[in-house]
Amino acid sequence: MEDHIEEQITIHSYKVKSIITSRFAETVFSTKVVNKESSAQNMVFNVQIPQGAYISNFTMTVNDITFVGSVQEKNEARRLYAEARAQGKAAGIIRTSAHEMESFKAEVNVPGGSKVSFELYCQELLQRRLGRYEQTIILHPGNLAKQLQVDVYIFEPEGISHIEAPNMLGAQFDGLIRITKGENKAHVSFKPTLDQQRKCPNCSDSAIDGSIVVRYDVKRELNGGSIQVSNGYFAHFFAPSNLPPLPKNIVFVIDVSGSMWGIKMKQTVEAMATILADLRPEDQFTIIDFNHNIRFWNDHLVPATPNQIAEARKYVEKIQPNGGTNINEAILSAIYILTEANNLGLLDPRSVSFIIMVSDGDPTVGEIKLSNIQRNVRRQMQEDFSLFCLGIGFDVDYDFLERIALENRGVARRIQANVNASSQLTDFYEEVATPLLRMVNVRYGDDVSEVTQDSFDKYFSGSEIIIAGRLKNKKPSTMTCRVSASSANGDLSFQVDSSTDELDKILAMQKYVLPDFTKQLWAYLTINQLLAERLLAQSAFEKRTITSKIIALAQDHQFVTPVTAMLVESEETGQRLLADSPKNTRNGCCTGTPIIGKKSTTIPLWAKNVTTPQPLQEHIRSTIDTKPVLKTHVTSVENDPHFIVHLPKSKQNVCFNINPEPGKILNLVSDPIKGIVINGNIIGGKKTKNKKLNTYFGTFGLHFTNLNLSFEISTEKIRLKDGKHKTVLWWSESSHLIHASAVVSVNKNANVTIAVGEDMIFLILLHRVWKNHPTNVDFLGFYAPPTNNFSTNVHGLIGQFIHEPEVNMYNIRQGVDPDKPQATMEVKGHKITVTRGLQKDYRTDTVNGTDVQCWFVHNSGKGFIDGHFKDYLVPHLHSFLKHP
Repeated sequence: MEDHIEEQITIHSYKVKSIITSRFAETVFSTKVVNKESSAQNMVFNVQIPQGAYISNFTMTVNDITFVGSVQEKNEARRLYAEARAQGKAAGIIRTSAHEMESFKAEVNVPGGSKVSFELYCQELLQRRLGRYEQTIILHPGNLAKQLQVDVYIFEPEGISHIEAPNMLGAQFDGLIRITKGENKAHVSFKPTLDQQRKCPNCSDSAIDGSIVVRYDVKRELNGGSIQVSNGYFAHFFAPSNLPPLPKNIVFVIDVSGSMWGIKMKQTVEAMATILADLRPEDQFTIIDFNHNIRFWNDHLVPATPNQIAEARKYVEKIQPNGGTNINEAILSAIYILTEANNLGLLDPRSVSFIIMVSDGDPTVGEIKLSNIQRNVRRQMQEDFSLFCLGIGFDVDYDFLERIALENRGVARRIQANVNASSQLTDFYEEVATPLLRMVNVRYGDDVSEVTQDSFDKYFSGSEIIIAGRLKNKKPSTMTCRVSASSANGDLSFQVDSSTDELDKILAMQKYVLPDFTKQLWAYLTINQLLAERLLAQSAFEKRTITSKIIALAQDHQFVTPVTAMLVESEETGQRLLADSPKNTRNGCCTGTPIIGKKSTTIPLWAKNVTTPQPLQEHIRSTIDTKPVLKTHVTSVENDPHFIVHLPKSKQNVCFNINPEPGKILNLVSDPIKGIVINGNIIGGKKTKNKKLNTYFGTFGLHFTNLNLSFEISTEKIRLKDGKHKTVLWWSESSHLIHASAVVSVNKNANVTIAVGEDMIFLILLHRVWKNHPTNVDFLGFYAPPTNNFSTNVHGLIGQFIHEPEVNMYNIRQGVDPDKPQATMEVKGHKITVTRGLQKDYRTDTVNGTDVQCWFVHNSGKGFIDGHFKDYLVPHLHSFLKHP
């Protein structure tokens, strides 16, 4: 309610309830008021909602007469409203837009003694920015309310990693915002008493005028993302982490025309100082500033060294705004710099290139026709460049900035021209500062349809890609998709599997959830995508076709979009209200702001020819030949640790056991000439079994120093490090990484194959045990074929047998156990008594294993291995063996 409402109107209740299910939020604003006077009074319902939200319903009740809203095509709704107004049966609803929020205001004149209730519903998809989701609820009751209550209920099936709701209402409300958090549920509440609402103990004015802001993030276990299937629709949330950043090539384009004088320029200079300092050594950049002329700090890209950054800061600080605005020439100059660098081979093939333009007005010099500028940029822009447009203030044509950015794989963002402009600019830069992936493609099977955008030019750290679609009539028990992308370390792919019936059962057990969230989320994304396509439509016919699709979806899902309106009417009285588009001629086309890296209405060339991929494991097998390690005789280390050494010349398998202490690190392979070392870290069981503590390999380290490449495989994850770049893959999903020097293929919760170059391949098996097992723990097994190409200097517990020693077996005889014959082995000048027995190979049967016959060497391999097994202890996972 508004401040000027007189005390004759009492607010009985002022409530806001927001239910968030998997990022999708439905917020209900409800107010009940009473006109205590005997005369008629104007009553105003005024709330602010995020611009990213769609109004989905509005109801009003006046003395038991109910007004109900329905979404209709805009012109039809206006016609019906005009009819009511002609009969004197119309009341007003005004929607106006400001920065990030929209005001919804309904005003009605009601008789004395009347009771009136208002209820407004809106729905939105929370966008992840800088690693968190944010829900903002504006509270502006105007007067004291007998009941004032805000509730935010969050349900995230993946689990909630953290949540906060800082007090932004003032010190007197400290401690009144309460948070209750569980594993995947959270509740934020604010319920001040009447006295707690007062500005002072005896005041009749309300102190509540501000916002409740809830910020949270979810747990993520899979780089391939989470697919949530419910009610015949699915939503795929993709936000990988633990990936190295891609190098950036940035051209900053800064408007220095006369209108930028004062606080706009001061704030831009402050922001640029922060942004430049944040550039990484592997980044390249330059700066263009423009008014009626174009100036270059440097006419080519330069590396982001400390000296270059310092020089660039000095240049920006000396800028003096004046003159007109030549946007066309400025953007084309930036494109030329990136294009020339690309043509000369100066751009890292795995880098990302983009232009960030800051401007506060329309073009006044050179080409000033907006459609021509848009066409010129479209013709010159390269397929893998992006354009981000930051419009300062409200004098800029934001529609134009949004069109030109969307068309060139970027986004537009409005910056308020105030003392916070610097932080707004740096916040935007932070969103694009860490690109992790390029050319992201997501492909689903034939059991889904009407999938929203599934190819994305870039993915930035802290953001999230969301895709939704419908299941076809036949509901599969499991839904599978494959995600492929290009990272700093190589080409990645992930396989994601999800049950299609579990989530519905979980939702049915919850009280505060949105059971149709996947359906509404799909409609929300589809409508936003169509609105962006409509903005870029090249013909009137194309625009009309897209508009018809939006209207049909909006009416079906009850969304008030830019091409629909909500007619609120009473069947009893014939009175009507109209919720039309927000009044702001320069606000842009679409509800909300597109997500960086998501909107790409023109399908890039790299995505056009992508066909439905083969299953991930088939793709792996076609990429590397796994036969040497999967199907032939190998040397292996398994279980407690049992070594099986395959000697191909002798056609024998020789086994031995080692029982080191937990925490020790054993060297398996040490090849200083080729720069290869493979070590394993020993872990122990939970407790002794039969008076013996079993030990296992819990982590393997594979280091290739000549390639500056290393792998660390634990029972939790697989980490690849290439110089400064780190990539983490998880056992809980099938994935594939094609690196310049290696191929890594993870088979979900089973094994990982690592192929380095053309002549090295290793298989590591994961053994999972029941987490509540009294003695056993998860552990790893290691397998390597004898064909791996090491140097003649290779050593280690396994490495010493790469070049097979001469082995002579004789005097085979019956042992103590009739089923286990004994023999004498001559090897390395030693005569050793060995016993015939069985060990396990778990490559084809990870539970029971396959029996392998071998000659067992007692006493920790004494006589078969060089020296004592303790000679193979090393201090670190990357340590080479000191040769005896």
